[in-house]
Parts: sequence; C-alpha cells; structure tokens
Amino acid sequence: MSRPEENLPLYSGRDSPTLRHRSPRPASPSRLPLPRKMDYAVRQLLRPHKLLAFLKVAVPVLIVAVVVALLYWEPHIEIAVYNRAWVKQEVLTVPPLGGCFSPRAVSPAYNFTDAIYGARRTEVHAGTTLQFGMDCYDFAGTVRPLDLGPPAHPVPGEKRVQYHTYWRTDLAPFGARQEWMLKSFFATQDTARAQLVLWSNGDLSGNAILQKWLKKYPEAFALRVVDYAELARGTELEGSALLRVNDAKAWIDGDLVRLLVIWAYGGVWVDMDSLLTRDLAPLLEHEFVTQWDCYDKKYVPMNGALMHFRKHSPYLCEAFHIMVTSPPPRKGTTDWGALLYLKLRRRLLAGGIPPFKVLPFCFSDARSCRLDNRLPDPFTPDPSDGRWTMGYGREEGGGLDSVLKKVFSLHLHNQWEKPYPSGGWVERLLLRRYEREIGSEDAS
Repeated sequence: MSRPEENLPLYSGRDSPTLRHRSPRPASPSRLPLPRKMDYAVRQLLRPHKLLAFLKVAVPVLIVAVVVALLYWEPHIEIAVYNRAWVKQEVLTVPPLGGCFSPRAVSPAYNFTDAIYGARRTEVHAGTTLQFGMDCYDFAGTVRPLDLGPPAHPVPGEKRVQYHTYWRTDLAPFGARQEWMLKSFFATQDTARAQLVLWSNGDLSGNAILQKWLKKYPEAFALRVVDYAELARGTELEGSALLRVNDAKAWIDGDLVRLLVIWAYGGVWVDMDSLLTRDLAPLLEHEFVTQWDCYDKKYVPMNGALMHFRKHSPYLCEAFHIMVTSPPPRKGTTDWGALLYLKLRRRLLAGGIPPFKVLPFCFSDARSCRLDNRLPDPFTPDPSDGRWTMGYGREEGGGLDSVLKKVFSLHLHNQWEKPYPSGGWVERLLLRRYEREIGSEDAS
C-alpha cells in the first residue's frame, strides 16, 4: 500500500504539462464582465427611440422633485474661487499698524478723544447680519432723526457738513439721470447746514443742469476738479505713482478719490449711483463704511458707496499706509475698496484700536439680499401679485413707503442704462417726492 504522498503530481500547477496545454474554456454570454454589460446597456439606452422614451419619464420626474424640494428647502448658491496663496498674503496676514494713531501722528484737526471714545446718541453697528424678515429695516428705524430747527445765522459753505460725490467726465456726460442724485440730496438733507461737492476729472462748470443747481443752492452745492497731488499732500501717497492709476470701470480711481477727498475735507461720501432717502445727519457722530450685502461675504464684507470719516482721520491715514505697502491694485477690482477696508479693520483689531463702524446692509444697499426681504427691483414694473412689497401696501403711507423712510440710501450699482419705469415704485415713492420737497423749498 503506497503512501498518500506518492500519488502527488511531480509538477506544480503552474508547470504541469496537462495544465500548460489545456485550452481556456469559452466564456459564457451570461458571464460577460460587468463593464461590458454596462457598455451594452448604455448603447441600448442611447438609441434615439429609447433615449426619447427615457427623457419623457426622467424630465417630468426631475421637475417634480425640484419643485417638491423647493417647498421644503431654501437654496443658497454662491460660487467664488480665491487663490489660497493670495488669501494668505492679502487677507490672513495681519501686519502691524503704520503708527497713525500715535499721539504725535494724529492731526490737530482730528479730535481723537471725541472721535474714538466720545458719547454717542445712536447705535449703528447691529452686531449681527440682520438677514431675517424686516429686522434690518426695523433696526434702521431705531436711528431717530435730529430736530435741529433752522440755524440762527446762515452757515457759509466751508463751515457746513461736507458731502462728496464723483463723476468721470470721460466715461459719460452728466445728464438727467445723474441729476436725480442731486435732487435726492437737496430733497432729503439739511440744505441750510450741508454742502454737496460734485468732484470730477474734468471741468463741469459749463453743464446747463449743474449751472441750474449752482444758482439755486449757491451755499449748498459746489463743483471741484480732482487734483490728486494736492489731495494727497501730507500722506504716504504724496508723490507716489499710485496716484496715476485708473481703469475703464472707474473702480480703482473712484476708490482712491473717495479716500483722498474725505481725508482732505472730511465728511460723507455718496456714490453717484445712489438715491438718498432720508437725512444722514444722525449717523454722522460715527465714522463708518457699510456692509456689502446681507450675505456677509467672507472676503468682501464692506462697501464704501456710503461712508463717513472726519478730516485727517487716522483711519484713512492707516488706509494710505496699507495702499503704499501692499501690491498695486488690480484693475477692475475692489482692492482699494472692500479688500482695503477688510485689511484695515483687521489691523485695527490686532492693534487694540476700536475700529470704524459698519452700517448694516439695508441702510444703503437694501437691494442686496434674499427675494423675501430685499427692496424690489427699481428697474422693473410693479409685479401684479404684490410680493415685491413684502406683503405691505405699495402706495404712499404703505409698507414699502415706510421702509424707504427708515433706510438712508438706495444704491443702484452703476445701472445707468436702465430707465426707471413710468409709474413704478421709484417714481411714485422717491422721484415725485423729491420734486415736491424741492418745490416746497421754493414756496417757503
């Protein structure tokens, strides 16, 4: 009887002659590899008649699914791509302040104690984004108007509260559409105590529209041509090549002008593409910029379309220091606007300096929020369903009118080519009111 191991093959399975010469069995059609099965199914599905049949079922199902989903969920979609190296260098890195807040550096024209630590009548920094319902508008309503009465004596132009705006003469002529910003100023601000200065990069004194307002408000309105070298005198930008930057959108040079003008003269900056809706006087105990919109964007949280700083403010001095020590601005960007304000605010916090205020979005940019609580589109006719009024009345004395009397400005974001619809809410609740208010001044 042989031992079991004597019956083992003399070759391994790999080297066995029997296995080496055995032909592979043909694969059964039912055992096709999975990828080949899927490829076959796709080819079948892509046949025109089958593809059409599939779409007839899939598309309605998809539409129903989207509609049902929107009943339960509120989508918020915003895609922005930022270079990580840029973010690290320009945003996350916080260099020290430039020394503008040191006692020896503060200008005698700037009352440091009152500006930084003085008592305030109103609060304008909400501390939250105020995204829900009417929260932002209700907060704006807590800022009560000042009741100063007429001044005892006429206030000369240079002693008035200065308001500034800017128009690029080489981009477009100053016309009737731009005139509405002037009318909104004369109708809503205290023309006995305030002066609006229209800055430009060319002479506008021959413009017939502007001549009319110069004649009507000789102390409350003035024209000036930007002189970058003169405005930058005494700042870190003095003599810098950065004073010669500009772009086709007027963003870079516009942002530069607003900072230089407010530094040299102090006061309020209002972008020309705005309509003022109420007196800004109760805000002016604060130095401020505004929130960009209600979404609290991470890298562009602030806007300078409406801003206020005192003459020779160290806040602006520090802004100039950042401009000089940072890479040159990219054309067509807000490098000297939103990004600059963010850099400045972070450096102030790191340096232990109370930062400037940031007005909530609806104070000047109530168009920039969700469909349910933003102001209606100024350039479309009134919708028949009335949803744009947020459930309130559309006429004077109604809910929308009440909201407009709480906020301070309507920023239109350079949409100069779009007309205000005849009979629309802008015409009914703002433009006609401007005309009445200016007319009542003539009557008085």
